[in-house]
Amino acid sequence: MTEHPEAPEDPVDVIIGQWAEVRPDLDTAGMEVFGRVFRLARAMGDRMEQAYARFGISRGEFDALATLRRSGEPFTLSPRQLSATLMLTTGGMTGRLDKLERAGLLRRSPDPHDRRGLQVTLTDRGLELIDEAVGAGLTAQTEALASLDPERAALLAGLLRDLLVGTER
Repeated sequence: MTEHPEAPEDPVDVIIGQWAEVRPDLDTAGMEVFGRVFRLARAMGDRMEQAYARFGISRGEFDALATLRRSGEPFTLSPRQLSATLMLTTGGMTGRLDKLERAGLLRRSPDPHDRRGLQVTLTDRGLELIDEAVGAGLTAQTEALASLDPERAALLAGLLRDLLVGTER
């Protein structure tokens, strides 16, 4: 078990300690990292849901709106491009787009370059909402990082990037 001198014990430390007692032969280094990553993802997922709920959207709906916003003006993508970016099936994307369109946050229109295609565009209301929601989400993330000084937060971000790149190869 690795310890940081001023860090209090967390639930993962307890689990690692239990495994050390009953199976001292196990290498639990991966469990130390991924147990915390999974717990952080769940805790932050809940916080992000709360941040976005104030705007009447879920995390999945936020992702669709944010993808359109990040695409730059005119904030338009095809449903296929959205599906690929969000790793959703076309059926899952259709349901999400239906709900967002009913809420007036985006509109679907024929693609002028493909008679069979559609394009999805943020409405002015959707643009305003996503700009507010992304700010609220970043505030929640900044608050969560407040327990780390900026140098340690940057180190953690770099280490997680290295780990992600290594696991996605």
